[in-house]
Amino acid sequence: MSKPDPTTPPTLTHFDAQGQAHMVDVGAKPATHRVAIATGRIEMQPATLAIIEAGTAKKGDVLGIARIAGIQAAKKTSDLIPLCHPLALTRVAVEFEVAGVQHPGATGITCTATVETVGPTGVEMEALTAVQVALLTIYDMCKAVDRGMVVEGVRVVEKQGGKSGYSLSSTSARP
Repeated sequence: MSKPDPTTPPTLTHFDAQGQAHMVDVGAKPATHRVAIATGRIEMQPATLAIIEAGTAKKGDVLGIARIAGIQAAKKTSDLIPLCHPLALTRVAVEFEVAGVQHPGATGITCTATVETVGPTGVEMEALTAVQVALLTIYDMCKAVDRGMVVEGVRVVEKQGGKSGYSLSSTSARP
């Protein structure tokens, strides 16, 4: 995976020379296999987590519904983010890890979304949108019993394909 040239100052690609926002032209870029993985967490009270794990939430299967919401969100990203290209996604996977070994003492759920396409631009926005909407769905379904839930740490942890790719360690917040 190549990295951007550190001697070249970064530029914002969605602005023209006059500072006007525009959609980036990707028409001349080759279609390549692209993958993005994003993650985030929602912290909650232990009693709320117990309701989710027991499957006794009044609104139904919290994680099942949140998974479908995340998948739908990835597919609708270009409708929500104004300058995001509509893409034919080839895979969207939304997974959850309840508290667990990786977060001792934590009471929450980690969501990870993996999105793939074969196209001229990456799918980071789709992965981020899937995670955010899945976590917001958990919040919506549980807010009657826990209004103190916190969504946190949403970020891209891996990108493959295109000019550059990267992978972040689980402790790093930036490439």
